[in-house]
Amino acid sequence: MIRKTIYGIFSLAILCSCAREDDFDATGTFEATEVTVSAEASGRILRFDLQEGDRVEVGAQVGAIDSLQLYLQKLQLERQAASTRSNRPDIGAQAASLRQQIAYQQGERRRVENLLKDGAATAKQLDDIDAQLKILDGQLEALLSTLRNNTLALDENTSAIELQAAQVEDRLAKCRILSPIGGTVLAKYAEAGELASPGRPLFKVADLDRVYLRAYFTSEQLAGLKLGQQVKVTADFGADQRFEYPGRVVWIASESEFTPKNIQTRNSRANLVYAVKIAVENDGRLKLGLYGEVKL
Repeated sequence: MIRKTIYGIFSLAILCSCAREDDFDATGTFEATEVTVSAEASGRILRFDLQEGDRVEVGAQVGAIDSLQLYLQKLQLERQAASTRSNRPDIGAQAASLRQQIAYQQGERRRVENLLKDGAATAKQLDDIDAQLKILDGQLEALLSTLRNNTLALDENTSAIELQAAQVEDRLAKCRILSPIGGTVLAKYAEAGELASPGRPLFKVADLDRVYLRAYFTSEQLAGLKLGQQVKVTADFGADQRFEYPGRVVWIASESEFTPKNIQTRNSRANLVYAVKIAVENDGRLKLGLYGEVKL
């Protein structure tokens, strides 16, 4: 009798195990898009209003790196640009005197030309005025050319200074610590008062509202998978704590890989599997690294 009871319990365990195996087509762990934000400038961290677990909006400023010297450098460049612009010559004013002389000589030419028709002037007088007009026209053209070249050189210098100011402005912007995505702060690697340097990690943020289950499927199962397909995802919290979520296939690996040791597949003998990402809307319960199962 005892032997029959033990056999019945053993058979029931096997049946439960088999039934449990049929509850899923693949398994994996939950992950999210994580971004490690690093410093882009050198200097002392003046402010870093951030704690692990905080929610941040995309583009929100969460800290600042000392930028006083850069700000002063920008002011200096702006003053240099203004000074250079003020030296631009007034072409109209500087050429006005020559234009007046040319206008006077042109009037004189018309007067002498009329006198010449009446025989009251000589051809030499008209030739002298024409020669004088030619000299004045040459002087005006040379002056205008010089003034244009000077103006162009000053404009180029001003443009170069403005470009330097724009570079400093970009460096100033990089002194502001911003969150590139909206999400939850997972880790904080620096504190206010410490020195920052380009490339030093400051904090890690991830969008936990939309997480992904990275599951692994055999090549035989790929025939029943396609992008956008709706599947059932079960999050396993241990014991009897299991919660189901609707999921959507958003990515299928193009190359196979060896089955990770901590991943189960329907065909346990399969060595090569394909990674699949399944998007799941998080209700706040799902955590990164949590075990999950997929049912097609």
